[in-house]
Amino acid sequence: MPLNLTCHLTRAARRHPDAPAILHGDRQRSYAWLDDRVGRLAGGLRQLGLAEGDRVGIVVDIEPRSIECLLGPLRAGLAIVPVNSRLHPAEHAYMLGDCGARAVLCSAARAAGLLGVRDRMPALEHFIVIGDAGPAGPGVEDYEDLVAGAAPVPDVPVSRDTVSWIFYTSGTTGRPKGAVHTHRSLGAMVDAQLIDIWPSGVEERLAHVTPMSHAAGLLVFHQTAGAGAHVFPEFTRFEPQDFYRMVERHRVTKASLVPTMIHRLLDGPWPVRNDISSLKTVQYGGAPLHLEPLRRALDRFGPIFVNVYAQGEAPLACTFLSKSEHRAAAETGSQRLSSVGRECYGAEVDVFDPDDRSVGPGSNGEIVVRGDVVMQRYWNAPEASAETLRGGWLHTGDVGWKDEDGYLYIADRIKDMVIKGGTNIYPREIEEVLHRHRDVAEAAVFGVPDAEWGEAVAAAVVLRAGAPADAAALIGWCAESVAAFKLPADIHFVDALPKSGYGKILKREVRAALYPGIG
Repeated sequence: MPLNLTCHLTRAARRHPDAPAILHGDRQRSYAWLDDRVGRLAGGLRQLGLAEGDRVGIVVDIEPRSIECLLGPLRAGLAIVPVNSRLHPAEHAYMLGDCGARAVLCSAARAAGLLGVRDRMPALEHFIVIGDAGPAGPGVEDYEDLVAGAAPVPDVPVSRDTVSWIFYTSGTTGRPKGAVHTHRSLGAMVDAQLIDIWPSGVEERLAHVTPMSHAAGLLVFHQTAGAGAHVFPEFTRFEPQDFYRMVERHRVTKASLVPTMIHRLLDGPWPVRNDISSLKTVQYGGAPLHLEPLRRALDRFGPIFVNVYAQGEAPLACTFLSKSEHRAAAETGSQRLSSVGRECYGAEVDVFDPDDRSVGPGSNGEIVVRGDVVMQRYWNAPEASAETLRGGWLHTGDVGWKDEDGYLYIADRIKDMVIKGGTNIYPREIEEVLHRHRDVAEAAVFGVPDAEWGEAVAAAVVLRAGAPADAAALIGWCAESVAAFKLPADIHFVDALPKSGYGKILKREVRAALYPGIG
């Protein structure tokens, strides 16, 4: 049956037209208002000559119109290509050029940079600027004029396998690849969120504080399905006090945070002066949250956390560890607090050996996923698609294992694994130990070439303020918990660790900075 993902907005506006859809500072906008705006943007894009299947790039900061930019093209039967607005314009141009985007919706603050590389996007015909301070001139169109000048259109019927979202991977190990999602795969994602992770309703208020090109944008669909409010910050940098004020002002009930943000909350003032009792659920993922800070977060905020395991190729989510499972594991000291939970509705997760055979409980292997939530393919990359989706399973590139009850544990990325003298060493195990040390704020462990062993273990450490830079003491600390052959040969103290726009530590950049010339 033809069904467009934006049916969730259509239904919400019909059933709850006066319910708040957007909360931003003193501004409040209803679902009827949002539905009209999305319909007009869809109509405007169709008037420009865009047709079903055309790609629309989205380079938009975290602000209320970002929801219109996600839903408007979809309503028109187009495919969206959201990219992190904080990336370099050359990175934007690569992704939008690779997918052949015919139009781009771009925040005014990002427009000049992207226009400077427009020649790298040969298919781009329509450059639409959002905001008053953007550049003007030939080939540049104004977003508000486009919306105001069009009549609203209803949801364009599409098939389940029509492309909906091309999600470019973060490119931590090379050029980003575009994971192609359909209305079927994102529909399966919404089902899993509503059934397993966090049901939505008109009383729910979701804070959007991470890039809309990633989890925050993907959560728009499930929140809209329940006619819940989308809360946008007035701040541009995530700071604890600003976040707490937003929670109190708008009675935020849930938020999706990356581990870096949780670290900031833990390092911030406590107790807080604001009433944050409305905050009932915090979903986290995208990068490891090590056990020590997780325990501190549970002690401070209570059992409000949900851990999700997902990838751009299988978004939100494959597995989840619920709030009640966090509480039970913390109270009993169970190792399950370090797991990413069990399978979400509609997803099947297994662990394979190098010959693609299931290894059974307790054994490490590559984590694989299948189900409707998995991408259709990579854009313009048939060989990578065939390799990653071989046998009907998404090969995630993550190493992990399951226990007897099906709880999944992530050991590391295959590409991050260190092979020393033929023995596999998983950096995350050593990072967990380092994070338990009182002087360590952050740590990244990685492999470097070694003439005798093939590879050796090295670590980059960010210390807490005032802590001494004592590498021998940290190596001795690790020796109390891990085998001698796993110990770091070198520990480097750095002021900060480079991260992607989604909070992942970029180990390739760490290694290149500390060991130039080794690749």
